[in-house]
Amino acid sequence: MAHTIQQIADAIGAEAFGNTEIIVKRVAEPAMAGPDDLALVTNPKYADGLGAGKARAAMLWPGADWQALGLEAALTSPRGRFAMAGLSEIMDPGQHFGPGIHPSAIIDPSAELGENVSVGPLTIIGPRARIGAGAIIGPHCMVGADVTLGENAYLREMVSIGARATIGARFIAQPGVRIASDGFSFVTPEKSGVEAARETLGDQGEVKSQTWARIHSLGSVTIGDDVEIGANSCIDCGTVRDTRIGNGVKLDNLVHIAHNVEIGDDTLLAGQVGIAGSTKIGRNVVMGGQCGVTDNTTVGDNVIAGGATKMMSKVPSGRVVLGSPAVKMETHLEMYKGLRRLPRLLKDVAAMQKIVSKLETKD
Repeated sequence: MAHTIQQIADAIGAEAFGNTEIIVKRVAEPAMAGPDDLALVTNPKYADGLGAGKARAAMLWPGADWQALGLEAALTSPRGRFAMAGLSEIMDPGQHFGPGIHPSAIIDPSAELGENVSVGPLTIIGPRARIGAGAIIGPHCMVGADVTLGENAYLREMVSIGARATIGARFIAQPGVRIASDGFSFVTPEKSGVEAARETLGDQGEVKSQTWARIHSLGSVTIGDDVEIGANSCIDCGTVRDTRIGNGVKLDNLVHIAHNVEIGDDTLLAGQVGIAGSTKIGRNVVMGGQCGVTDNTTVGDNVIAGGATKMMSKVPSGRVVLGSPAVKMETHLEMYKGLRRLPRLLKDVAAMQKIVSKLETKD
């Protein structure tokens, strides 16, 4: 992906300096950059790496003296990391999925494909599926019956979408994504030990063998516009109504969204997050890796949860939480400090006990 420095500046709204007609083909770390690379040095502490590389041009922090750094050209942006979003988009070489419909693809005659849709090898598109214009469906994908997939969707290899799912525009699914699998819903003829333990907070009553009956998923999954889902993540169907994912939601790899969950717009969930059934997640929520949320609860808008936080009850809007169970982050940090002080405190108490014991003996 070759571009001049000026073309890059115009595309991402950056400011260009020096010989802006220099052509770069790749983005590279400063010490590894060659003459055809754009070195990425948006933080001054990494500037020394330029001396080890051979870059002629770099993206720098605002106010950087690019000439003193030995460069022929430079780009600057007020927020370098945000500029990376645009830069990485125009420099991304892509997966090289071919245009058109591969001969090995199986497409039901009743399916509707928009203009300029690409379908990869060994992909299956089911009856009455509707694929929006400009969509790219990679190899070994499965798009089920009555699925609606919006325009400019991009499915990497081995993505599967179950029947009746509705997905908006500009959807991105990384390899191995599974959408509209059945929910994990089972019930026993009589009250189960799990139900009893939940009611009593510990006592499951008389222990006896029970057989589980499957509750089928009658709903599907509805996903808004501009959603991205990471590799090997799973979104389950709703039991009666659809599981719903709002606009602009971003899910990392290995995220699990259970049946009937609702996720608000612009929420971001990092790797290995698990959301249990019938839980409602607000807008603009951020959860670090390995967070978990119990079933049938609510997480309010603008909540931030640190990694491995376990939310076992309602979390109010705007709260920053950490720990298991989740508490305010500042509270958790105080608890952690107290825990670290315990060994010293125990030694102090033991010493005091010896002193008191000696005093009692003298008396």
